[in-house]
Amino acid sequence: MDIQIQNLSMTYPTGKRALQNISLQLKSPNLIGLLGPNGAGKSTLMKLLVGALLQTEGKIILDGKPLAQSERRLKAQLGYLPQSFGLYDELSVWQFLDYMAALKGIPNPKSAIDSAIQATNLGEKRKAAIRTLSGGQRQRVGIAQAILGNPNFLIFDEPTVGLDPEERIGFRNLFSEMAQNRLVLLSTHIIEDVQSVCNQLIVIHQGRVRFSGTPSQLIHMAQGHVGTFMETHRTQEKGLHITSRINTAQGICCRAVAQTLPDFVQPAEPSLEDAYLYLIAEEDEK
Repeated sequence: MDIQIQNLSMTYPTGKRALQNISLQLKSPNLIGLLGPNGAGKSTLMKLLVGALLQTEGKIILDGKPLAQSERRLKAQLGYLPQSFGLYDELSVWQFLDYMAALKGIPNPKSAIDSAIQATNLGEKRKAAIRTLSGGQRQRVGIAQAILGNPNFLIFDEPTVGLDPEERIGFRNLFSEMAQNRLVLLSTHIIEDVQSVCNQLIVIHQGRVRFSGTPSQLIHMAQGHVGTFMETHRTQEKGLHITSRINTAQGICCRAVAQTLPDFVQPAEPSLEDAYLYLIAEEDEK
C-alpha cells in the first residue's frame, strides 16, 4: 500500500484551520509514529485518511488513484481505532466483535474473532458484557475490532491509553509484528510507544509537519541542545525549557533543552523525548 498526501489542508466550517499544506508518503510495510501536542491536527489527518472528512485543499492518492475513487477498497482493508470509540455496553465482547465482523463483511468471522480475542488477551472476558469491563479492558476491545480480519492498513489513535505498563509493552510488540507486512499508523502522546517500535516518525504542530524521518534523525537534531543542572534561580533563564526535575541526594537535578545551552548546563545525550520537546519548544518560539 502506498499513500501519497499532497499539499493537504483542512479548514473546518468554523474557520479553524486544522492542517496546512501537508505532504507525506506512507508506504507499507512500515510502523509510523504520529506525534504532536493536543490540537496539532493529528486526529484530523487520520479522519481524512479514512474518508471520514473531506479535505478543503490538496490530494490523498491511494496506490495511484485519488482516495475518493478508492474509498470502498480502502475501507475493505482498513482497521481503525479512533480516540473516542463507542462500544455497545449491553453486548458481550464476542457479540460486539461478531457485529463488527458482519459490518466489515469478514468471511469466516468465528476464526477472525478468535484470533482477535487471543491477540488482545480477552479470552477470559469473551462472554462478559462490555458494561462490566474496566477502562483498560474496553480499550483492548477497541483494539480487537480494529485488527479483525487482518487488515492491510491499521490506524490507532492513542491505543494504549488506560493500559498498564505490561499491557502497553504487549501491544507495542503486537503492532511491531503486524507492521512486518502492513502499514500501521500509531498516534500517541506516549514517547515510549514509538521509541521502541516505530521505523518512521511524523511530528505535527499547529497544523504543519515539523519533522518526518527516523527516530535517530530526530535525536540527532537535538545533539548539543540538551543538558542537566542543579536547580537554582537560573531555571527562569530565557530560552531554557525544563523538561524534567528529579530529586537527588544533592538536590533537584533539572533536565532542559535550549537552542544555546547556558554555561551552567552540563551537556547530555538526548533521548527521543528530549528531541521531541526540543523541536516543539523551538517551533513555539518562532
